Amino acid sequence: MPRIKNKRRFGRKRDQRRALLASLCRVLILNEKIKTTEAKAKELRSFIEKVVTRSKEDSVHTRRILKKRFSDDVVRKLISEIGPRYKDRAGGYTRIIKTGPRVEDGAKMAIIEFV
Repeated sequence: MPRIKNKRRFGRKRDQRRALLASLCRVLILNEKIKTTEAKAKELRSFIEKVVTRSKEDSVHTRRILKKRFSDDVVRKLISEIGPRYKDRAGGYTRIIKTGPRVEDGAKMAIIEFV
């Protein structure tokens, strides 16, 4: 019996989906707040939570893992600003605020930001 997959696909192949989430993650880390569709924000939440949890510890190992996925400026901001900010927090680093539908196509929009 096939296993049900719970991830959203966004009409993209796996590599494109990963690139989309990595790009959204990068922009969220640099700007600390972005406006995107509700589905992308919900999927991005689980992706960014893992990254922030990893960045709470400043070590060479952590930097190397983050460096595989992100550029120098993103890793620097994660390790120096965002990681220490949530040192005592066990999770729930982001909040999603639902906004009205997009005018062009009526897509549900949301703002995702760090708490």
